[in-house]
Amino acid sequence: METNRRRFMGLMAAGLMLPVTGVLANTGRSRPLLISAASHANRHWLLGTDDTGATRLHYPLPSRAHHVELHPRQPWVAVAARRPGDYIEVVDYQNGHQIARIPVDPGYLFNGHVVFSDDGRWLVSTEERASDSAGQVVIRDVEQSFAIAERYSTGGIGPHELLLHNNELIIANGGIHTHGREKLNLDSMEPSLAYLDFASGRLNEQVFMPAEHFQLSIRHMDLNPDGILAIAMQYQGDSGDHKPLVALHRRGQPLQLLAAPEAINRQMKQYCGSIRLDSSGQIAAVSSPRGHVVTFWDLPRARFLTMMHCRDGCGLSATGQPGEFLASSGLGHLYRMNPRTHERERLPLDPAAARLHWDHHMKLASV
Repeated sequence: METNRRRFMGLMAAGLMLPVTGVLANTGRSRPLLISAASHANRHWLLGTDDTGATRLHYPLPSRAHHVELHPRQPWVAVAARRPGDYIEVVDYQNGHQIARIPVDPGYLFNGHVVFSDDGRWLVSTEERASDSAGQVVIRDVEQSFAIAERYSTGGIGPHELLLHNNELIIANGGIHTHGREKLNLDSMEPSLAYLDFASGRLNEQVFMPAEHFQLSIRHMDLNPDGILAIAMQYQGDSGDHKPLVALHRRGQPLQLLAAPEAINRQMKQYCGSIRLDSSGQIAAVSSPRGHVVTFWDLPRARFLTMMHCRDGCGLSATGQPGEFLASSGLGHLYRMNPRTHERERLPLDPAAARLHWDHHMKLASV
């Protein structure tokens, strides 16, 4: 591992973020493929559905998965096991072949999210130490059979989603110490956002949840071109409390908490499952599967926009149309939603996909 670390640091210092070899040629003829993890009757798959509703990828997984991430240069998707996870699977979504199955190191757990670097050279995951949930981001070298190049502390416990932007890692430290799925420290949580230098692991900035909201676990996030980070949270306190579940952050500023109107906020059931920005970066969609709603938020004005019903809806993806999203559900449904026009359209799926419980996250690829 030390050899890998030195090699990683050397490449970063020299600025040699080299592209992965064998890049897929762009033929100019492609169609969208919606990729998500899905489950049915204790069996689990990586699912790919095209724009006609036909299933093009039906790849078996060893256990339930959470997040999927596309490689920027190869027709690969990395799927991370649901927390506490023990694998990351990398699959060619064009032919359904396994590229790699990455096991977790002894004493650690995968926490459900991964990203690729922009050049595709590095795969980065959130992990935690099993004994105390201390957070780490782990960087693996794609060209060296996904060998570990570096581990960095996230500055918190229970990290979940991460982003990589301008050579900086942004990590959502959920603040929850767990044993399996059991939560052990709900009275002493410290959720935070951490900004780490990708080359060195240096902590550039960290912002904590205000003390009066210490049980708001930071889970998912997305970043727009103006540097506004949109955040979705899950509340771990009393079921009767009325807490904001969405937040915004700009570098160097405190967290800005946003609440929907009280009736809608309560309908969100203190739980946000996913957050994604539209293609313009101005509107955020936030799913609340327990409340069967998707809420929409105006980022520049930092305010709630509207809500749409989506029973057990969680997975979200932006389309190429500004203001438009796709939303998947645990009932095997797929919707196109546009909060600007208030249109909601259920899209056709073939029976194989419609029987499955779609999981928390999805991505749009081209094939």
